Amino acid sequence: MSPTIIAYGYLAIAIICEVVGTTFLVKSEQFTRLVPTLIMGVLYAISFYLLTQTIKTIPLGIAYALWGG
Repeated sequence: MSPTIIAYGYLAIAIICEVVGTTFLVKSEQFTRLVPTLIMGVLYAISFYLLTQTIKTIPLGIAYALWGG
C-alpha cells in the first residue's frame, strides 16, 4: 500500500477522533466529570498524533484543511 493512502487513512482516523473527542468535551460538563474528560483527552491526543504522522506525507495545508473542516 502506498504511503499516501496510509497517510489519508491516518487523517480519516484523526478526524473521527477529533469529532468524537469534541462530543466528549460537551459530555464532560466543563471538565467536572472525570471519565468523559479523560476520554476526550485521549482522543484529542490520538488525533494530534495521527495528524503529525499525516503531514510527513501530505502537505500541511491540505491535511489541515481536511482535518479542520
